[in-house]
Amino acid sequence: MTVPVLQVENLNVDYRLERQWLNALRDVSLTINPLEIHGLVGESGSGKTTLALALMRYLAPNARISSGTISLDGDDLLAKSPADMRRIWGKDISLVPQDSLASLNPSYPVGDQIAEVTRRHQRLSRRESWRQAVEMLRRVKLADPETVARRYPHQLSGGMQQRVTIAMALSTQPRLLILDEPTTALDVTTQAVILDLFRELIRANNAAALYVSHDLGIVAQLCDRVTVLYGGEVMASGPVATLYRQPLHPYTIGLLASLPRPTPGVETRLPAIEGAAPSLAERPRACVFEPRCPAAIPLCAEVKPALEKLPDGRLVKCHRWREIASGAVQLPTAPVQQTTSAPPRQRTVLQADGVTKRFGESNLLDQILGRASKPVRAVDGVSLRIRERSTLGLVGESGSGKTTLARCIVGLTTADEGELELLEVPLANALSQRSRDELRNLQMVFQNPNDALNPYHTVGQALARTIRRLSAERLTDEDIRQRIAQLLAAVRLPAEYAGRYPAELSGGEKQRVAIARAFAANPALIVADEPTSALDVSVQSVVLNLLKDLRARESASYLLISHNLDVVAYLADWIAVMYLGEIVEEGDADDVYNPPSHPYTEALVSARPVPDPAARQKIIRLEGEVPSARHLPSGCRFHTRCPRKLGAICETEAPPWRDAGDGHFIRCHIPVDELAELQAGPPDSKHEDR
Repeated sequence: MTVPVLQVENLNVDYRLERQWLNALRDVSLTINPLEIHGLVGESGSGKTTLALALMRYLAPNARISSGTISLDGDDLLAKSPADMRRIWGKDISLVPQDSLASLNPSYPVGDQIAEVTRRHQRLSRRESWRQAVEMLRRVKLADPETVARRYPHQLSGGMQQRVTIAMALSTQPRLLILDEPTTALDVTTQAVILDLFRELIRANNAAALYVSHDLGIVAQLCDRVTVLYGGEVMASGPVATLYRQPLHPYTIGLLASLPRPTPGVETRLPAIEGAAPSLAERPRACVFEPRCPAAIPLCAEVKPALEKLPDGRLVKCHRWREIASGAVQLPTAPVQQTTSAPPRQRTVLQADGVTKRFGESNLLDQILGRASKPVRAVDGVSLRIRERSTLGLVGESGSGKTTLARCIVGLTTADEGELELLEVPLANALSQRSRDELRNLQMVFQNPNDALNPYHTVGQALARTIRRLSAERLTDEDIRQRIAQLLAAVRLPAEYAGRYPAELSGGEKQRVAIARAFAANPALIVADEPTSALDVSVQSVVLNLLKDLRARESASYLLISHNLDVVAYLADWIAVMYLGEIVEEGDADDVYNPPSHPYTEALVSARPVPDPAARQKIIRLEGEVPSARHLPSGCRFHTRCPRKLGAICETEAPPWRDAGDGHFIRCHIPVDELAELQAGPPDSKHEDR
């Protein structure tokens, strides 16, 4: 029989907090065989990272493994000394972390950092270790690896940095790779290339991997088996195809149901898991999921369910899984159609014409001294329109100019050229020239709420300040208190949260406070820059439902920026696709996501991880990095990476706007009917390389 690469049995991990030991992982068992990628999913606080670090024997000083076994190729890791583990780290077990830049030494070229690993673990000479480092960079599909090896981490893009950490992790051909959210910060196109790379290199090295993630789409497309953690316990485990096709645990069902899905022409709401994951000190003694479970019965609060093995080999920990399997208990598994809808109105909230922003333009002294250089053309003549009670989704890779355009609209960055209108009235480009009413009607929700909330102000103080400064009328203290309570209720937070500080809130709660503050002055337009990218899927569903509710109730409009195409498709009724500072496609959400579409949009959609292991997708991978906005390609800006490039015309002539009907426009040399024919082919077979 095949010896598992990793065998974990009844693992228990505790943390010492405030002079007492609190259990973080309880009786966790896990098996990973050769050539297998095992997914580990669950919300923040479920114990995923604790398990990953425990497998490496790399826990914090206040943590301990109180019982259980961990075996690597049949060898007991818990019996190893610290010196033994140092020989195993990097050689037999390697970690690819979420933040690649934080794991790279900024003082050394990346080639030297990879070479150091092979010199230490394989006793290679300096020359041979450098040669192998360059070869590993070539294997992770980095162009010109000799040059990349001599660069420092800060000289590389995020996708290149992540590939360097992968090259480092695989340089010693480890038996086990632990991948901790390795693609969270990457664009969807770069993420797709990295996932392909994981499959290829794990097979080539006859290795195995544990993939830790809260992205159920990636797990569906990448992993062979999956384990669901909640409250430090295994809720379910089994082959990924079976678990996704027929989830039996209410928590797994809730996670999958929370995923946003495109529903063209239909107004829907996402089923949400109520409440939040318990802290270590508050975990129930019986079923840990019982306080949030929609199928809970009194037995669930009294007796801890056993982790049962089903006839098909799956594991599930639930008193009611048989009733769920038979259909006697039914839980929401998909977005629910709303009986009321709030369609967009014709009135224009924002009109932008020819917005342009350049950075790094040479001044007169630079020109005299011959130091003049080309400016970065971050936004280059962009025009868009947002109607009342509608959402414009703005998508594109990092570096395409999305955030710069958003900052120009709200006035945090002053546009060099172009005209803006808010509520059909001219809007000054400079923030200092905007009136109080204009500031009130234009608000922004940032990607990271930690950067937007003052840690020394309570939630109530933060909301009160916005209300006082931007309110159109004079309000008493009692009026402000009532308004704060209304805002907190609108974002589904209790009134007592007004007295809490940001440090006392979870990530999802902070983002809801940021949304409440944006709505404090009843704005006409809210610019939301990646508002859900850092949230668990369960919290994301709550925030997306909230944005839909507020759009309908307050008649608000949104400019939604995101690299999550499913989030954009769920919330937006109009989509604009941006590449290197210009709009390459715009139209109704359904039109943009289906043929015909711009070749860049086609690649973005094909790279989107579908949360269905049985899904058949077109596989289109973009080679190379996004060109510099300082040195834009001639002709079509996308021609250097376009898989459907025609020839010289794409290199020399700017493409025309082509009308695909119903306000759908595509900036491409290929005629619309030819694009539709090219893109109507059958999808590629899934996992064709497995």
